Amino acid sequence: MRTIPLFPLNLVVFPGEKLNLHIFEPRYRQLVRDCLEEDISFGIPPFLDNQLSELGTEMRLVSVEKSYANGELDIRTRAVGVFRLRKFERQAPGKLYAGGQIEEVVQDEESDPLLRQIITAQVRQLYEALGLKKLLLELAPDYRIFDIAHHVGFSTEQEYQLLATTSELERQHLVREHLDHTLPVVLETERLKERVRLNGHFKELIPPNF
Repeated sequence: MRTIPLFPLNLVVFPGEKLNLHIFEPRYRQLVRDCLEEDISFGIPPFLDNQLSELGTEMRLVSVEKSYANGELDIRTRAVGVFRLRKFERQAPGKLYAGGQIEEVVQDEESDPLLRQIITAQVRQLYEALGLKKLLLELAPDYRIFDIAHHVGFSTEQEYQLLATTSELERQHLVREHLDHTLPVVLETERLKERVRLNGHFKELIPPNF
């Protein structure tokens, strides 16, 4: 187990994700200084349903983009892995910020290439149906589910469930199941909107021959 600074937030961060943060509280300004001076990582355990989650994401500070006169900071960070929080301290010894003992959660990255193709097609169909095609990510051929997890309409609770899943194949099945359920609802909603738009327009209809 290792001890690292903790920065609880009301969100789920996935490995590989780049996260930009505006730092304004004195305790987290101190955390950023320590990360810079000591070259250490910090953890983001999600704060969900008014409680700290057992799992979190380890982060590396990439850069400080801007320092304000009042001490506030704009920083860039990158998520590097998932951890399990074994011990939480509201204040790390001698620090303003929280700390905790963590252990790394090992991931099984084996995936199903065919399932990846199916999910890719479903995601494209979802974005086209929503009129968001321009926002569709350019996906690498070997992308991981964590790369698209924020872009398929998951709730925060579903995102945490995904974070808790240690198998890439199982994550693929979770996303496939979600899209299997979501896509028909979205497509039917779009059809309903089209029918509403056409209501009241002059229609050129061909009557049946009896």
